[in-house]
Amino acid sequence: MKSFMASPSTIEKKWYVVDATEHTLGRLSSEIAKVLRGKNKPIYTPFIDTGDNVIIVNADKIKVTGNKLEQKTYFNHSGHVGGVRETKLSEMMAKKPADVITLAVKGMLPKGPLGRSMLKKLHVYAGPEHPHAAQKPEALEIKY
Repeated sequence: MKSFMASPSTIEKKWYVVDATEHTLGRLSSEIAKVLRGKNKPIYTPFIDTGDNVIIVNADKIKVTGNKLEQKTYFNHSGHVGGVRETKLSEMMAKKPADVITLAVKGMLPKGPLGRSMLKKLHVYAGPEHPHAAQKPEALEIKY
């Protein structure tokens, strides 16, 4: 009996929509990363992008535990000497709440070209509206 290996022609991509209201950032991100990688499917193959597209709405309503709003920092470097910029999670939630979830999921995906292609299938929106109604996304229940 031969092992099954998925190929791009055998993969069916679906669209899911997730409401991030009152979900914890890390737990939600890890479940989304599993769906983007395709680990929730029986045809999962590590070196092929078998994952589905995920739409996250209400990204501004996620919650974090502990003192992360004031203690968690995001670093960005301009490339120049002394060009490090720090941003606290509370500032990121006020300015770009979609980037908070995107960065959390990005860290949980593989590094390299495969991970970058998986991240392109993530669509995060701060409010309840999204422009992907034509794809007929199904609601994805996040259980943890």
